[in-house]
Amino acid sequence: MSGRFLSFAAKTLAGVAAAGLLAGSALAADFSGETVEWVIPFKEGGGSDKWARFYAPLLAEALPGNPSIVVKNMPGAGSTKGANWFAERAKSDGLTIFGTSGSTQFPYLLGDPRVRYEYSDWNVVLATATGGVAYLPADLAARWKKDPKDVIANVDFIYGSQGATRLDLVPLLAWEMLGMKVEPVFGIKGRGAGRLMFERGEVNIDYQTSSAFLSKVTPLVEEGKAVPIMTWGALDAEGNVVRDPTFPDIPTFKEVYTDVKGEAPSGDAWEAWKAFFVAGFPAQKMVFLPKGTEQDIIDTYSAAFKAVTERADFADISKKRLGVYPQSVGDDAKAKLVQGTVVNQAAKDWIKAWLKERYGVEL
Repeated sequence: MSGRFLSFAAKTLAGVAAAGLLAGSALAADFSGETVEWVIPFKEGGGSDKWARFYAPLLAEALPGNPSIVVKNMPGAGSTKGANWFAERAKSDGLTIFGTSGSTQFPYLLGDPRVRYEYSDWNVVLATATGGVAYLPADLAARWKKDPKDVIANVDFIYGSQGATRLDLVPLLAWEMLGMKVEPVFGIKGRGAGRLMFERGEVNIDYQTSSAFLSKVTPLVEEGKAVPIMTWGALDAEGNVVRDPTFPDIPTFKEVYTDVKGEAPSGDAWEAWKAFFVAGFPAQKMVFLPKGTEQDIIDTYSAAFKAVTERADFADISKKRLGVYPQSVGDDAKAKLVQGTVVNQAAKDWIKAWLKERYGVEL
């Protein structure tokens, strides 16, 4: 590590906010001439990839020494391959960071045997809330707008899925609760692959997290090839599901359910869906440093992300790429980590029973 650390007074941090956060530290990490690998456990083109590539140049500007930041995609096993690699092989020198997603959190929550990582071992330095939007081809969307009950009763849907124990659990359960007949094609490497299947006409329903929807699906909407029908929503201060602030004109799943069924959702299925929605979206994307990372490196990354999120232009540039959602650092990020990795046992038990009955998945 010699050569990577120097007196705080001898190095000007990128950004006034970063300097303020680290003012009390005796040392600050210096990344001059270094390359930082940001590991994303999905293929290019999905929401997590878009999120990381948005942040990477901003983070490079804010870190001391302005290192190069390279996004490294490591897809496989629904993101557990990349997460296991990070847990087992990432060095604690500050040159490798990991971007996790709800699709990485859910296998952890459900006790998937492929999981060999422990979230509490890692050091969170950023947490990003997000949303999700489901959409249909124009012809089906026109029928949906006229009479969603007719579409639900008479259309067989095909959906490209990463797996039932991944973040896809949220849309799959939502659609089943509505009574939709959705047959998933499991095994895709990321939501970007699902979108490409939609574009090729291989599937007739899809959903994307907000960042991917804004950048990749919005052009399809503008061309008349895709029409959004629902979001998963957002949480208000009291924990209620409300409209997504990035897509305020699109009804939530809760609203669609109420319209179709004539009553608000309730019962065990709703409670389980909401619990996993909360774990998967309000605390969906997080950045970690590995176990054993020294505190001055953690503080430096926290300060850098704080500087990025407090830029005068951040709200404007992030709205176009990420949507309108909270970006949390410091203690707020730690609180989001708990929200994203702790689910009550009743919800877990219900979901496990549903996965076994519906998809033959036994964990």
